[in-house]
Amino acid sequence: MDFIAIKKDIKALSFDSLRTDCDNFFEGVIVKKELEKLNTQLKSFLGDPVYPSQGRLTHEVKETVDSFGGIMPGQTLYYKDSGTNRILAMLWPWQDGQRVTVKIIQQ
Repeated sequence: MDFIAIKKDIKALSFDSLRTDCDNFFEGVIVKKELEKLNTQLKSFLGDPVYPSQGRLTHEVKETVDSFGGIMPGQTLYYKDSGTNRILAMLWPWQDGQRVTVKIIQQ
């Protein structure tokens, strides 16, 4: 699981704006037409979304997510813990239906 590779692939998509691009944190606003590609890329790196899902988030995942703004209905969370690091990706759709805020974090 390589955070740099994830960021490189994600940044190839069409973004409305890039907000933050650091060693362990990336945030941008993607246009809706790129959302399917984004989900495909995130799924290939991190597996299926953990939210929404049939199961509940573990306490550890919930604490981590809450420290970055939390997750609410209508949003999507990908999370993978390799034992040495954790990567999470949060997708927050805008009310305009045309944009989605993307946060990808490595801990």
